[in-house]
Amino acid sequence: MKMPIDFQSMQELLLHCERENKSIAEVMLDVEISKSGRTRDTIISMMKERLLKMKQAIETGVSDRSSSPSGISGGDAYRMGVYKEKGDFLSGNIIVDAMRFSFATSETNARMGVIVATPTAGAAGVLPGCLFSLQENCGLSYDQLVMGLFTASALGYVIANRAFISGAAGGCQAEVGSATAMAAGAIVELKGGTPEQAVNATAIALKSLLGLVCDPVAGLVEVPCIKRNVIGTAIAFAAADMALAGVESRIPCDEVIAAMYEIGKRMPVSLRETALGGLAMTPTGQAMKKRIFDSPSE
Repeated sequence: MKMPIDFQSMQELLLHCERENKSIAEVMLDVEISKSGRTRDTIISMMKERLLKMKQAIETGVSDRSSSPSGISGGDAYRMGVYKEKGDFLSGNIIVDAMRFSFATSETNARMGVIVATPTAGAAGVLPGCLFSLQENCGLSYDQLVMGLFTASALGYVIANRAFISGAAGGCQAEVGSATAMAAGAIVELKGGTPEQAVNATAIALKSLLGLVCDPVAGLVEVPCIKRNVIGTAIAFAAADMALAGVESRIPCDEVIAAMYEIGKRMPVSLRETALGGLAMTPTGQAMKKRIFDSPSE
C-alpha cells in the first residue's frame, strides 16, 4: 500500500518537487488526493468553486460605492477604478488592478458578503487581488488560476503548521504577511518559475512584513486591515519579480517562518487583534469606536 505523501517544511516540499519533477501546485494536489481519497477531478472542481467565489466577491465590490455597516470603509475599490480610467497612475496596470480587486474583496467582506478566507477573512483580499490581476493583464485561464490556488495552499499549509496565520496569535504579520507570502509564491509558479523560486518569493514577501502588528480600529476587520491587504498585493508582485530575476532570500524560508513565529510570541497582547494598542488606540481610532458602539443618548 502506497504511503500518503505529506510535507511539514518548505525544504520537504522542495524535495518532493525535485523527486517527483513536479510543481508545488501538483505536489499539493497529490497530497490532497492522498489524504482525502477524492479523485483529482473532484478536488480541482472543489477548488474551482472557491476561485469562482473569489471572482464573485470582486465583481460585487468593484463598482459598489456604499459604506460598510460601521461606516468606516467602503467605496475605495470604485475610487481605484476611476483613478485607473484616468490613465495617469504610477504603479502599472498589474499592480493597480491587484489593488482594486483586493479592495473589492475586502470591502465585500466588510459588507458581510461572501469571501474565501485565504488564509483568513482579515487577509482575504491579497490572493484574489493578485490572481485576478494576472488573469486581467496576462490572459491566464481559470484552470491556471486554480493551480495557483494549489500553490498558495501548499505554502500556507507550511506556514500554518510551523507558525500561525491568525492575528490573535501572531499579529498581522501572521495574516496579511502569510497571505502576501502565499500570493508571491503562487505568482512565481503561474509565471513559469521553479518551485525553488516560488519558495524564495515566499520568504522575501514574508520577511518584508515581519513585526506587522494587528491593531484593528474598534475591533473590526476594516481599518487598517483593508489597506494592508491592498499593500500586500504590491509586495507580492515585487517579491515574485525578484525571485523570477534570480534573487534569493539569504535566510531560508523555513527560518523566516520560524522568525515570524518567535516575533509573534513576543508581541504584546495589545498588538494582537485586541484593539488595545497601535492605530486602534489613536484619538481618531477611539473616536471611531465610540461612534460605532456607543448608544445615542435618550
